[in-house]
Amino acid sequence: MVLIIIGVILLILVVWMIGAYNGFVSSKNKIEEAFATMDVYMKKRWDLVPNLVNTVKGYAEHEKETLSKVTEMRSKSYETMTASEKVEADKGLGSALGRLIATAESYPDLKANENFVNLQNQLNQIENDIANSRKYYNGCVRQMNTKVESFPSNIIAGMFHFEKYPMYEVEDAGERQNVKVEF
Repeated sequence: MVLIIIGVILLILVVWMIGAYNGFVSSKNKIEEAFATMDVYMKKRWDLVPNLVNTVKGYAEHEKETLSKVTEMRSKSYETMTASEKVEADKGLGSALGRLIATAESYPDLKANENFVNLQNQLNQIENDIANSRKYYNGCVRQMNTKVESFPSNIIAGMFHFEKYPMYEVEDAGERQNVKVEF
């Protein structure tokens, strides 16, 4: 009888371990899928930037510094970047694009240019898609990190080397502050 009880307990433990391991694999795959989705949108924005810069260049020749920062952010080949390099490049490019759009706002002819308006609308849509994909990514990361830190699943995480993932966060203090609009 004792052997049967021990056998049942071991069977329950093995089934739980398999379920916990599979849960970690599922969470890891969701994070990878979420990053891949975010990566697609970041690549779309990456490819849109040269068109936007060239359109602004024609109107704002003396804004070389802003234009060169955006161009500099985009100088590296996107396909050769690692995931962490893509995240860093995305943060820098987002900040530089914000300055580019702010620069463009001071040129009424540019704001009325159909090509610029179209590119700006595309950029706005891509920014919305990136924001939504970041939320999904962070949700998947939160779920995984909770499993990694919670008892008893943290035992399985330690046994099979599942670790916490970093959240996608805004690091630029300027991006966290309210935008000042002056007339």
